[in-house]
Amino acid sequence: MSRGANDQPVLALRGLSKSFGGTRALDHADLELYSGELVGLVGDNGAGKSTLIKTVAGVHPPDAGTVVYQGEECVFRDPLSARLAGIETVYQDLALCDNLTVWQNIFLGREINRGTFRPRPLRLLAKGKMRREANRILTERLGVGTVPIEAHTGALSGGQRQVVALARSEAWEARVFQLDEPTAALSAEASNHVMEVMERLKQRGAAVLIVSHNLPQVIEVTDRIIVMRQGKTICTLNTPETTPELLLGLMTGMILPSDATASTAGNGTGSVPASPGAAPDDGQQREEEL
Repeated sequence: MSRGANDQPVLALRGLSKSFGGTRALDHADLELYSGELVGLVGDNGAGKSTLIKTVAGVHPPDAGTVVYQGEECVFRDPLSARLAGIETVYQDLALCDNLTVWQNIFLGREINRGTFRPRPLRLLAKGKMRREANRILTERLGVGTVPIEAHTGALSGGQRQVVALARSEAWEARVFQLDEPTAALSAEASNHVMEVMERLKQRGAAVLIVSHNLPQVIEVTDRIIVMRQGKTICTLNTPETTPELLLGLMTGMILPSDATASTAGNGTGSVPASPGAAPDDGQQREEEL
């Protein structure tokens, strides 16, 4: 993806660190996301991927480092503040209510009221308006016509449930989407459908960060790929010039970031250098990702 020289990242992480007791989950991690791009975040179990997105989402305030969002340094102390700012995170469990309908899930916690003439606790829900808006989000903004808005979410397929979770975030026109294993346990057809929805979010101008262990799929849909190892972001590669074997080597330490950068640069790829302090040594084994 081409960017102008004056383009600024919508989200930038600088030297982000986070520890849980004696475990260093993030170790001076860096990351940049630009509007209108899909970025993959890959790494072995315990590399720090989940901690990184949870730090951005306001679940874990960082111990050190800075978060720059839309040009301003900020720290999200809780998930609500991140969501209100325009950062949506869809976790692997999706956090949907199976006993509610699709449209109710899309507006859950942010329901639309009919009017302001009643005291807030007594206001009536604008159910018709929410149904219409939910249908518009699915069909027009996400291009999905196969998810019935009156169906209970528990009766939907895995791919449909993932689309509902994305629609809930898209309802508020977020600037940044963080998706944790968005196609895990989905069929090939459902995965392709979800990837089409992610592409629509990109075309709308959102920055989309995808955390995934499916390396071929990450290569298929992303513009750039960021590799994490032992809490560090060790390398950023332009997707068209990378391979699953190269990513796997970086993730496991079998390939050094400097070697990967030199190799791809020799092929004219223009890869991004490794982050400062990104040591490739095996070191101690990390605990399971927090």
